[in-house]
Amino acid sequence: MASARARHPAGCCATVAADAAVDFVSRLDAHHLSVYRAMPGDLLAELTTDIPAVRARSAELAAAVARPPWPDDIATEDHHTPSADGTDVLVRIYRPASAPSPAPALYWVHGGGLVMGSVAQNDDMCAAIADRLGIVVASVEYRLAPEHPYPTPLENCYAGLQWVAGRGDELGIDRTRIAVGGASAGGGLAAGLALLARDRGEVAVCFQLLVYPMLDDRNVTPSSHTIVDPKVWNREANAAGWNAYLAGRAGADDVEQYAAPARATDLAGLPPAYIDVGDLDLFLDEDIAYAQALMRAGVPVELHVYPGAFHGSNNFVSRSDLSRRWNGDERRALARALGVEH
Repeated sequence: MASARARHPAGCCATVAADAAVDFVSRLDAHHLSVYRAMPGDLLAELTTDIPAVRARSAELAAAVARPPWPDDIATEDHHTPSADGTDVLVRIYRPASAPSPAPALYWVHGGGLVMGSVAQNDDMCAAIADRLGIVVASVEYRLAPEHPYPTPLENCYAGLQWVAGRGDELGIDRTRIAVGGASAGGGLAAGLALLARDRGEVAVCFQLLVYPMLDDRNVTPSSHTIVDPKVWNREANAAGWNAYLAGRAGADDVEQYAAPARATDLAGLPPAYIDVGDLDLFLDEDIAYAQALMRAGVPVELHVYPGAFHGSNNFVSRSDLSRRWNGDERRALARALGVEH
């Protein structure tokens, strides 16, 4: 097979060859392999032709997964706040009864390739974080592309963040200890949110928790060429997600940094970041490049690359030793950043 040539995004130093696809299956341990074999092989292919069908099928698959017991100490509240276009945005609050007041907070953005997902898909995770760390977690229901392209999803996220910070006293939140976080598309939106908050100067963000974030619309890194397995988030799905978000303009010269944070040329003054990604993830190279760019800008960064992990496997294969270590590392990093016990 002929090799494809791809340039690293800004900040990397060389042009390298992206050769044949990674021998994905041979890299998986027994736990990951058993889950991988049960994953549907055709779900993501429909992203280029029928996004609503993919949403519906993804929701069905999620509903079939057994949920852990809900923590006794956690109550939820749903609130709505207007976004920039006047439409209401849902923010779900997860609050431990035993949390101090004011408590630090994590503002969470769900994933889904910018075209799928909901607050509900992360209910268990948000409740578990709130319970284990004794913090308030807020999760935002942003509108999805392609029906609502950029900047609507990001502005929805910003409206929710602004509301959470502005209602700190009412919500029992310490405004000086608000972290933003998200996974995959949510991680990219959280990174864009940190940039937007810095530049607008209205909300202070103390930390970024960026879990395999989706950062670069150009789809040009070596890992974007080599991770092509149809069962995981792959090159074709990534292009479909970005083009939905950017109204068909993924890779254009004038894409804004808030839409695709890998485009940012000035990262100074951003809050400290924690970035993690598996080495079988499409986003491997762009996440490493973003961590390096943050470091060069003087932003404290902790970067973790987990061998043998694919996109989302810390959740799909949550009982494996690798996933337990991954998720524990995240919680400890967040606890350190917010000044709470783990």
